[in-house]
Amino acid sequence: MRYCSTRGGVQGWNFRDVLFSGYAPDGGMFMPETIPTLSPETLRSWKSLSYPQLVTEVCSMFIPTELIPAADLEGLVSAALSGFSLPGVVSLARLKGELCVLELFHGETMAFKDLAMTCTVRFLDYFLHKESRRAIVIVGTSGDTGGSAIQSARGLSGVDLVVVYPWGRVTPVQEKQMITCLDDNIHVFAADGSSDDIDVPIRRLFSDQKLVKQHCLMSLNSVNWSRVMVQLAHFLYAYLHVSVPEWAESGGAPPILEMVVPTGGAGNIAAGCIVKQMGIPLRLVAMTNANDIVHRTVQSGDFSMATNVKQTLAPAIDIQDPYNMERVFWLLSGKDGALVKEMMEEFQTSHKYTLPKALHQQLSQVLTAGAVGDQGIVETMQRCWKENHYLLCPHTAVAVWHHYHCPPTAGVNRCYIATASPAKFQAAVQKAGLNFDLPEAVLALDKMAARYLALERGENWEKDWESRLKQCIQDIASVRQRGLTYYSTQYN
Repeated sequence: MRYCSTRGGVQGWNFRDVLFSGYAPDGGMFMPETIPTLSPETLRSWKSLSYPQLVTEVCSMFIPTELIPAADLEGLVSAALSGFSLPGVVSLARLKGELCVLELFHGETMAFKDLAMTCTVRFLDYFLHKESRRAIVIVGTSGDTGGSAIQSARGLSGVDLVVVYPWGRVTPVQEKQMITCLDDNIHVFAADGSSDDIDVPIRRLFSDQKLVKQHCLMSLNSVNWSRVMVQLAHFLYAYLHVSVPEWAESGGAPPILEMVVPTGGAGNIAAGCIVKQMGIPLRLVAMTNANDIVHRTVQSGDFSMATNVKQTLAPAIDIQDPYNMERVFWLLSGKDGALVKEMMEEFQTSHKYTLPKALHQQLSQVLTAGAVGDQGIVETMQRCWKENHYLLCPHTAVAVWHHYHCPPTAGVNRCYIATASPAKFQAAVQKAGLNFDLPEAVLALDKMAARYLALERGENWEKDWESRLKQCIQDIASVRQRGLTYYSTQYN
């Protein structure tokens, strides 16, 4: 298995190099040069696998055994997923009216990011120990990714993690999960801007190949292929547990499963498109909040940012730059790197692009989409509670809104991805007039000390933020080379 850039400038990389890279040197995103296919026989044989076993099977298709032997891979995945609150790691909630919700939030930070993040960090740590190396990881987050990365990487001897989050645009629980980690290898910045603003200096840092190579700089956002790779298992698990049981009994052609996904950066949507290309008969529905760029792109081909990122009750998908759509465009354009390079460079310059007619037609055949405002989120949470005594987080409500307004086609199974626990979004729950008991882990955050640094917004904020983050990276590297503790040296 070899990897290439979506912009055509890089080919032939292996999984280890891709894992350590984040963005490709040409500014694109890494994808497998070939997409493996799954036979009906393989699907039937996977029906009885546990979730960790399924993740291992998925990863083995993309990680050659000469890089991670099979026994090591199984051990890494098993260890990564051992700390989840459910023995089965994930769970299907089957509610009234054929409402089927795939719960992916039973990890330490109560968000779906924990599933792929814990595995990716284990892969990273495996190679670092094998090579006696260190890495500096930089993560921009809209809320959940930062906390998940911190919990996965805290205390690791070979990793320093730099997390940047949008101050005032995440929930109190999301913020506390980031700033209350005082481990010496965790460095948190609060930026006076949106999550899209944060992506600008981070992209610039990764375009500096001298900096990247000198400090082994990498990303744990879903820019990193490993994150998307592990997320393939979400869709396969849903298919195996919702559609395969009846198919195994009746035989015939594999049935269709419609997957409804709350969408921000589009990492899950990219994973779903890959699974579809692997031969699984999925229908994909991308649901957004008021930041509806993916919805507009699917509906009319208008891949253009709005003037501002709107703050909503579903803050983790308050995104106007859904960067994983680049992977989707590459897949659906027939892996046309030159076209994707032209598209994405124009989009990054002007923040506007109209899809070519042929590409838009391909996209609209693979995806349908919708957008939900805050009122729709609240009403969905209220209705689901009234009918099922089941509490949705606001992001999951963005997806489940589709259930109440667009009933499934007869004979087609449908599954909704639940991306986070409602415990992380208390303001949304209160706005819906609902109540619940907070978990002890959430209550404990209020009693913990905090540490972070501020990135203020000035006239030249893009360059200022880039400069501050670059200086942090250089300081970390300097301190580690001398075998010192970072915070006792830098911030007495």
